Amino acid sequence: MQGKPAVEGLETLTKRSSSMTEQPRSESVAEVDKVLAPTQEIDIPDGGLQAWLSVLGGWLVSFCAFGFASSFGVFEAYYVNAGTSSSSNISWIGSLQFFFLFAMGLPAGKLFDEGYYRFELAFGSLFLVFCMMMLSLADPTKYYQLILSQGIGIGIGSGLLLVPALSIQSHHWRRKRSLVMGIVLSGASFGGILYPIMLNQLFNNGVGFAWGVRAAGFMTLGFLVVANCVLRTRLPSARERRKVAGGRDLPKPRIRDILTDTPYLWMSVDRQYTDFYLQLWIAILNASSIIGRTVPNAISDRIGTLNTLAPLAVITGALVFVMFAATTPGAVIVFAILYGAFSGGFIAMLPPTLASMSRSPDEIGIRIGFGYCFCSLAMLTGTPISGALLGPQDDWAKPIIFSGIVLLAGAACIGYARVLVARRKGSRRV
Repeated sequence: MQGKPAVEGLETLTKRSSSMTEQPRSESVAEVDKVLAPTQEIDIPDGGLQAWLSVLGGWLVSFCAFGFASSFGVFEAYYVNAGTSSSSNISWIGSLQFFFLFAMGLPAGKLFDEGYYRFELAFGSLFLVFCMMMLSLADPTKYYQLILSQGIGIGIGSGLLLVPALSIQSHHWRRKRSLVMGIVLSGASFGGILYPIMLNQLFNNGVGFAWGVRAAGFMTLGFLVVANCVLRTRLPSARERRKVAGGRDLPKPRIRDILTDTPYLWMSVDRQYTDFYLQLWIAILNASSIIGRTVPNAISDRIGTLNTLAPLAVITGALVFVMFAATTPGAVIVFAILYGAFSGGFIAMLPPTLASMSRSPDEIGIRIGFGYCFCSLAMLTGTPISGALLGPQDDWAKPIIFSGIVLLAGAACIGYARVLVARRKGSRRV
C-alpha cells in the first residue's frame, strides 16, 4: 500500500506557515518532525505508476548518455581514416568524454540532493543535444573541434543527466532498488548496440558524417524530452527540509565525513579496462551486458550489494587474462559475451552499492556522484595508457597484463570494504 508522500506533508506545512504563530508550539514542531523524518520511517511504495515512469525516464537517459559514448569506436575508425591524428591521440577524445560523463557526477549529485534536479535535467539535455549538433558541424580533420564538441561538451552534458536519473530511483524504490537501478543501466546496453550500428551505417552508406551525427542528435532529443517529462522526485530535498525547519539546526551531509568513511573509500578505489579496442565485437559485448545489468542486481536485493559486487569484480579481472587464449574469431566472441555479462554486472552494481552506504537520503546523490568522480580519473587515463602499451607493433600482452592487474587490485579493495562494512553492521548481509 502506498502511504502519503512526504512531499504532501511539506506542502501542508507550508500552507500553515502564515498561521503557525497562532498554533500551539507542540503542533508546529510535530509537523516539522513529520516532514523531517528519515527515509526508513517514510513509506516508499516500491511500485506504482510514477515509480515505473521514473524507471522509464532513467532508462532513456542511460540509453542516450552511455549509448552515445559507447559508440566512440565508430567515430575513432572514421577519424583515423579521415587523417585526423594517430589512434592514440584520437583515443583521448573518447577518454575525455567518459571522464566528464563520470566526473560531472559530483556536482550533479550535490545539485540533486539540494533539489535542483529539474534544472540539471533540462540544462543537461539541451547542452548534450547542442554539442551533438556542433559535432555535426565540426571538421573531422580538425582535432581541437572534436575535443571541444565531443570530448568535453557531450561528456559534460551526459554527466549532468546520469546521476540524477539513478538517484531519483531511491525516492520510489527501497526493497527492489538494486534491480531497478540495473534495469535503468540496461538502457546503456541497448544504446551501446543501437548507436554504433546506426552511426556506422549512416557514415558509410551515403548519408555522411554530418547528417549521421544530426540523426543521432534528433533521436537523442526525442528520448530526453520524454525522460524530462516522466522523471519525478518524491521525497523533500535537503533544501526544502531546511526551509521547513526554519531556525532548527538540521544535520547536513558533510563531504569530510563521506571522504573519511573508510569502507566507502576502499569501495571507490577501482575502475575497469576500456572496451574501445573490442569495437568489432562491441554489439555482442553490449548485448550480453543486458543480462549482467539485471540478474546480479536482482540477486543483490536478497544477499546484499557488496556480497554481489565483490565476486563480480574478481571474475571481471580474471576474465581479462582470458584474452591471451582468444586467438580465433569464435574465441573472441565467447570472451566478449562473458566479459560483457560480468563487467556489465559490475558497472550496474556500483550505484546501488554506493547508495546503500548513505546514512540519510540527503547523501545518496553525492555518494553516487563521488564514486563516479573517482572512476573518472581512471576513465581519463585508462584508454591512452592501454593504447601506449599496445604500441605500433600491436603488443597485446602489455595492456592485457596491466588491465588485469589493475582490476584484480580493485577487486581486493572492494573485498576489504565488504569486510569493514560487515564488521560495522555486525551482519554478513552487506
